[in-house]
Amino acid sequence: MSTCCTAPQAEASPKTRLACPDCAKLGGPVTTLLLKHQVKPKHLQAVEDGPFHFCRTPTCEVVYFSARGAILKQDDVRQRIGLKAAQGSVPVCYCFGFTEQMVHEEVSATGKCAIPQRIAAEVKAGNCACEIRNPQGSCCLGNVTAVMKRALADAKHVRPSSSFAAPA
Repeated sequence: MSTCCTAPQAEASPKTRLACPDCAKLGGPVTTLLLKHQVKPKHLQAVEDGPFHFCRTPTCEVVYFSARGAILKQDDVRQRIGLKAAQGSVPVCYCFGFTEQMVHEEVSATGKCAIPQRIAAEVKAGNCACEIRNPQGSCCLGNVTAVMKRALADAKHVRPSSSFAAPA
C-alpha cells in the first residue's frame, strides 16, 4: 500500500487525540478500514460508531474507543495486540511476522538485531500494509526499535557465568 509507514490516514485529524474512557490516556485516531480488518466479524457493526482511537496503554483492556462511547476490547479483535500482551511471541511487526521473542533471540545469539533493517527493506520494496495490519494503524518500526533497545540493554546486564569453581 502506498501510504504504508507514513503518517496515519485517519478520518479524524492526525492531531486529534481523545482520552480513553477506561485509563484516561490519550489515544490516536485510526481509520475505519483498519478497524474492519482488526475486529472480529460480530463487532463489524460497532465500527460505524466511529471515528475510533487506539489506546496504547499496556494495562488497559480497551483497544479502540470512539467519542460516541463505543468501546472495543482485546476480546473483540482478531489478534493479540503487542503493546497489550505479555512478553514472548508478542507481535511487534504485523506485516512480516516478527515477534518480541524473535528480537530477543537474535540479540541473545548475535549481540545485535537486524530485524529493523529487514523491515525497512520490505517497506522500501512496497511490501508492507501497516495501515491495516498493525492494530495502531501506523508503522511498526518504532515499536520494533523500542523492543530491540530493551533487548540490547537486557543483554548487557546478563553476565556470563564463571567456569571456575570457588576454592574449597
